[in-house]
Amino acid sequence: MAQLSQVAEPAGAPVPKGFRSAELGWPRLDLVPHPPRRVPLIGDVLGANVRTPVQDSMRIGRALGPIFRRKAFGKEIVFVWGAELAAELADESRFAKHVGLGVANLRPLAGDGLFTAYNHEPNWQLAHDVLAPGFSRDAMAGYHPLMLDVARQLTARWDEREAAGRSVDVPGDMTKLTLETISRTGFGHDFGSFERSRPHPFVTAMVGTLSYAQRRNVVPPALAPLVLRGATRRNAADMAYLNRTVDDVVAARRAAPGRGTGTGTGTGDLLDRMLEVAHPETGERLSAENIRRQVITFLVAGHETTSGALSFALHYLSRSPEVLARAQAEVDEIWGDVAEPAYEQVAKLRYLRRVLDESLRLWPTAPGFSRQARQDTTLGGTHPMREGAWALVLATLLHRDPEAWGEHPETFDPDRFAPSAVRARPAHVFKPFGTGARACIGRQFALHEATLVLGLLLRRYDLHPDPGYRLRVAERLTLMPDGLTLRLSRRA
Repeated sequence: MAQLSQVAEPAGAPVPKGFRSAELGWPRLDLVPHPPRRVPLIGDVLGANVRTPVQDSMRIGRALGPIFRRKAFGKEIVFVWGAELAAELADESRFAKHVGLGVANLRPLAGDGLFTAYNHEPNWQLAHDVLAPGFSRDAMAGYHPLMLDVARQLTARWDEREAAGRSVDVPGDMTKLTLETISRTGFGHDFGSFERSRPHPFVTAMVGTLSYAQRRNVVPPALAPLVLRGATRRNAADMAYLNRTVDDVVAARRAAPGRGTGTGTGTGDLLDRMLEVAHPETGERLSAENIRRQVITFLVAGHETTSGALSFALHYLSRSPEVLARAQAEVDEIWGDVAEPAYEQVAKLRYLRRVLDESLRLWPTAPGFSRQARQDTTLGGTHPMREGAWALVLATLLHRDPEAWGEHPETFDPDRFAPSAVRARPAHVFKPFGTGARACIGRQFALHEATLVLGLLLRRYDLHPDPGYRLRVAERLTLMPDGLTLRLSRRA
């Protein structure tokens, strides 16, 4: 989900523009290792795969250690994955969110939305304060029936596939589920995803914009007008479609009976809050342009990451019979014979939540986050950083640091999240939702939705993997298992 911050930069701070390469902020880059065979002018491109930059960085990080750097065509980035260094970067008194490469590439679409806003831009704080009550416990309980309704659409589809002896497309169906969930609970809009044989055009356009932002990361700026000419035209069309879709959703809400009364009660969904609720202290309201940006942020970030989390969890469950049986037994015991679980029953699935956390540990669907120095400082007692210098925390490797996770960090083991194990670990080593004040505002929404859906699926089905499938991870700023299908059988 979208990320927020509550610590603003000083008034009048200049708007950061463009990419800030590491040499501008790290005076002793020579202390930070980089891959061998660096090519003059080009950088660390030998052996690199432009489609899998995260997994390339994981491979390089394993070889070089807890802090390293990569350079390509004049762009140099410092990566951090060691638990101790990541803990320092999580210190809000020294570091703040950095809108880094990739995220900044989404600003033409999302602007100063919650995820893409610079720290000094005022609308993120206004939006945060207006929207935070929309993620309260009472609000979450109100979303629960709608989540159940969307889950019914999923199970109806899976029942048909199971009865026909056909496999299910896990990432595709999870994407339909999470898009419908956030669009209906947040904005009262039904995309009709489960009535379609192909992804909704909104999903196609969303994937296009994310993939384009990812490609912008790895294509040299001088070559982008030539190499990405066709992709740039498609991206413009994708953004226009996303904007039109959201404008239509907002216009329909504005035209609904009873709107515009000025009551400001804020008793409805997230869109109601954006349209009707003023800031409780300043009386400010979100502008029409910012409402569009926030809706796009929630629709994109609010379904893309959760669908990946569900897909990875289902993959690991299907490959771990003992874990699957234990999770099913917990669901059977806690939910019993009730047709559908109440809101309060979802959080009682503690082992299933561990399964979800362990899946997010191995493959956090938002694979990294960037942090910048609030003032001149020294990282790890060794690496000086000037004010504004930034590093990318590679969560996929932080979550595999043997110093925090033991000798076999690649092994899927939900008991890593047993309370005693969590207490024994250092702080700041599990960051699937970012860190600090700008961590994900929708974290509890996503976890409730994912736990609910997993519980419903495990109570209904046994999961059977394709014996020939080997996990492939697709990268489009977020991570998703590629080509994952499962066979189902109804439980007795």
